[in-house]
Amino acid sequence: MVLNISDIIEQYIKQMLKSGPSNSVEIQRSELADRFQCVPSQINYVISTRFTFEKGYVVESKRGGGGYIRIRKLDLKTDANALQAVIKLIGSQITQREAQGVIQRLREEGIITAREARMLEAAVSRDVLQTSVAERDQLRANLLSAMLRAILTG
Repeated sequence: MVLNISDIIEQYIKQMLKSGPSNSVEIQRSELADRFQCVPSQINYVISTRFTFEKGYVVESKRGGGGYIRIRKLDLKTDANALQAVIKLIGSQITQREAQGVIQRLREEGIITAREARMLEAAVSRDVLQTSVAERDQLRANLLSAMLRAILTG
């Protein structure tokens, strides 16, 4: 199997996360771009597509001269704040694809059952939420957040 530059960068960052003490790493985009002899936008692409919330990561960035990108791997089973982070990151609107990603991640982590996952997916489906896209994404976020609070606290 031949790895492309995005795969190599992803593996490098994941190795940094594993070897770090706190499931998080701070990187500078320009340093990584120099290391892998690529443009900084390639680093942005890898981070925005491979280190998404749905895949279990929280990414924070600080722009400017001393700027950095902090990537944190969420451990939903042991991180008491992670479940609150899930609800916070759902925010005031969420697309169906993003909602399915969140639900799948919770299922994979064993936080919710397969049955609960199917029920959540059905409830936030565009087939059920038949309204304008903006209203649908808001309604989906409200429903998903409320249902997750009920499941996770009850």
